[in-house]
Amino acid sequence: MRARYAAPLGIAALGAATLAYAAGFEVRSFRLRRVTVPVLPPGMRPLRILQVSDIHMVGGQRKKQRWLQSLAALRPDLVINTGDNLSDPEAVPETLDALGPLLEFPGAYVFGSNDYYAPKLRNPGRYLVERVQGRHGLNGNAPAVGVPRNPWWELRDAFDEAGWVNLTNTRGRVKTAGAEIALTGLDDPHIKRDRYGEVAGGPEPGADLSLAVVHAPYLRVLDAFTADRYPLILAGHTHGGQLCVPFYGALVTNCDIDPDRVKGLSTHESAGERSYLHVSAGCGTNRYTPVRFACPPEASLLTLTPRDS
Repeated sequence: MRARYAAPLGIAALGAATLAYAAGFEVRSFRLRRVTVPVLPPGMRPLRILQVSDIHMVGGQRKKQRWLQSLAALRPDLVINTGDNLSDPEAVPETLDALGPLLEFPGAYVFGSNDYYAPKLRNPGRYLVERVQGRHGLNGNAPAVGVPRNPWWELRDAFDEAGWVNLTNTRGRVKTAGAEIALTGLDDPHIKRDRYGEVAGGPEPGADLSLAVVHAPYLRVLDAFTADRYPLILAGHTHGGQLCVPFYGALVTNCDIDPDRVKGLSTHESAGERSYLHVSAGCGTNRYTPVRFACPPEASLLTLTPRDS
C-alpha cells in the first residue's frame, strides 16, 4: 500500500514545494541584468540606459518598491520605462513612490495594456493554447465590456511633470551626458493601439543615437522599426516567459515573438536590415498569477558602446 501511494505523494510534494518557491521566493528575488550593446557612433563615450518594465504594482509590495528605489544608485544616463506599471487601480501612489528617485533622471516611457485596464482572472492554460493556435492579444483596442480602467492618466501626468518624454505613437528627444538621443515610440501593439504610420520614416537626422521603444515586441512592429533602420529596439511585456522550464527556457511569450528571444539581447532582421532587440523580463506579474519560476524578476542596465564602424 505504501509503495502504491509513494510516487503520487512524492509528485504532489514536489509540486507543492515548487509552487511555494515560485510564489514565495523567486517572485521577490529581484535581479539586475547587465547588457552591452555596440550601437553608438565611433569615438562616442558609452551611455548607460536603465530599462524598467512590467512592474505590475499591487498595494503592499514594499520589497518591490524599495528595490526599484535602489536602482537610482546606478545613476543611469537615461531611464526607459516600457510599460505595464500597474496591476491594481489603487496602486498609482505606490508606483510613483517606487519610481520617485528614478524620475530625477532623464527618461521616456510608453504604456502597456495593464496601465490602461485592470487585469482580470484568466486561465493560464489559455496562453499555451493561443501559442499553438497563433492567436495573441485582443481583436480591438479595448478589452471586454465591463473591464475596469486603470488611472493611467495619473501616471502620465506625473511622468510628464518629471520631464520624462511620452512616446505614445510619437517621437521625442532627450539630451543627456553630452549626447542627443532621438526616440520613437508606439502605444501597445498587444491591444492594437500602435499606429506606426504616424512615426514611420526612420530615425531623424542630427541625433547622436536613435532608439525605438514599445511595450509588446510583436513582429509587425519589430519588422517596421528594423526596416526603418533603428539600431536598437527596447520592449517588455513577455515577463521572460514567467514560468520557464529549467535548462529549456520559456514556453510562451504572450505575443508572436519566438521563445528564444523572450528576454535579453538578440537581433531582428527585416527588409535586409538588422537591429538589436532588448526584451526585459520585467519585475512583476499579473496580480492573479503572482508566481515566477526559472525566470527571476529583473530590470536591465544597458551600456551602449561605439560600434566597430
